[in-house]
Amino acid sequence: MAKIRTDEDDGFLNGMRAITPLIVALIPIGLVFGSVAATKGLSPLEATLMSVLVFAGGSQFVAMDIWSHPASWSAVGAAALLVNIRHVLMSASLGRGMQGFSPTGRGVAMLFLADEIWAMAEVRSRLAPLTPSFFAGLVVPFYGAWVLSTLLGATVGAFLGDPRTVGLDFAFPAVFVVLVIGFWKDRQAGFTLAASAAAALLVHRFVPGVWYIAVGAAAGLAVATFIDAGDEAASS
Repeated sequence: MAKIRTDEDDGFLNGMRAITPLIVALIPIGLVFGSVAATKGLSPLEATLMSVLVFAGGSQFVAMDIWSHPASWSAVGAAALLVNIRHVLMSASLGRGMQGFSPTGRGVAMLFLADEIWAMAEVRSRLAPLTPSFFAGLVVPFYGAWVLSTLLGATVGAFLGDPRTVGLDFAFPAVFVVLVIGFWKDRQAGFTLAASAAAALLVHRFVPGVWYIAVGAAAGLAVATFIDAGDEAASS
């Protein structure tokens, strides 16, 4: 995971430096999404507008999985809500370090919350308060790379065919493996990640849909709360 600098003179540039390695990993994912969208019948403009307006890779891929003609908007919307419900926990976590943001600024910032942006902002918030300039440095290049790579993927998608044949589908899980390793610092993190993964895998195996995402998040939260309570009891 990129090293986070805390000097304030070039907060925007610090954000850009922190997010750049993840942008390199993001581009293949955007290409894959654009290619998949093209195989579902979306035009390059439609696929790009989806990335511009939705800006949620997990939800967009799930939407493509259940896409049909005509599309069931209720099913797509419900799946997107379920996939992104984890953002409630992510935004609550970041909110503790956003004292320098206005209420409006916090709301706007959360519209551009993605897993990679959250991870870099969370690391920064443990070292120093988050600033609007640093957060903008994370968002602007990351958002631009996602939109442009979607456009490119959708434009050439018809020629690429199935992205799995060239291994591009591995880019998505690879990014999350890196993020998980970056946060695995102590016993609590290890138990939390293990509980979340076990619960998600179990539900994914036996329950259709994307419920495994919400269940995995809930299991991780429950274990982290239990460990915190135990540590407080032991120290009192």
